[in-house]
Amino acid sequence: MSRLAALLPTTFSRTIEDWLAEDIPSFDYGGYVVGNDEKVATLFCKSQGVLAGVPFFDQVFQHTGCTVTWSIEEGAEIIPLDGKVAVAEVRGPARRILMGERLALNILARCSGVASRARRLRTLADTLGFTGVIAGTRKTTPGFRLVEKYGMEVGGADTHRMDLSTMVMLKDNHIWATGSITNAVKSARSVAGFSVKIEVECQSEQEAYEAIDAGADIVMLDNFTPEALRLAVSNVKTRCLSSHSGVLIEASGGITEETAALFMLSGIDIISFGTMTQSVPHVDFSLKIAHEASEPASSANGACDF
Repeated sequence: MSRLAALLPTTFSRTIEDWLAEDIPSFDYGGYVVGNDEKVATLFCKSQGVLAGVPFFDQVFQHTGCTVTWSIEEGAEIIPLDGKVAVAEVRGPARRILMGERLALNILARCSGVASRARRLRTLADTLGFTGVIAGTRKTTPGFRLVEKYGMEVGGADTHRMDLSTMVMLKDNHIWATGSITNAVKSARSVAGFSVKIEVECQSEQEAYEAIDAGADIVMLDNFTPEALRLAVSNVKTRCLSSHSGVLIEASGGITEETAALFMLSGIDIISFGTMTQSVPHVDFSLKIAHEASEPASSANGACDF
């Protein structure tokens, strides 16, 4: 079991059960065909990536009455030099292995894809000497957020806020609806209290200054070009020092894996990537039951009469 499995809520087991029910709402015709003979299936990785999603994979097969033995640890970088690498074995009745096969592979492929992009971004930051936080966003797949946020953790990225309840983020619509950044921050603070951070999305330096003066904890400089961001960060940091404010600065908006290096600037505390989950390539896995040679067919008498 992965060391990060302890992060997961107890409800994730019920989620897996629901996903299995979605895939088998009535008869399992293919399962009838293969029966209940005990089999061993090998999980192969066929493309380079970071292995992530082990607790979810295990839980799928726990529900179907199978056991999983891993030969590679979660978080390891897999490089299949010969086309594929054996990662784990699944043991159990044939129909129960196949019952969980597609769901388990879907989870593992996507979670590993997210972890792989997170790892590449964190490695790039470390190579460039950028010490800020590399984070995801709330732009996750409905119903699949836990898996995708878990992939960020495995890959070494920050999950950012998990949901609307864990941090206040005041975006343009909040500001327009209340009339100003100051009004929005004041209203949020009145209910969020001291324990919940407030972040304000800012389109200009002037908006950042207003957010700082209003008492925001984090200022997001949204959709700035690298050149504009470099200047804005310097000015905003100066403003923070003069007001003795410990405000964090986040860069976000349209930043991709390909352009990330341009935004890894001194003074930036956080860079968040919607692309950590959106349009992320999956890691290719397959699950194959060990092939057993069958006996050649023969007649009952051992001969054929014509």
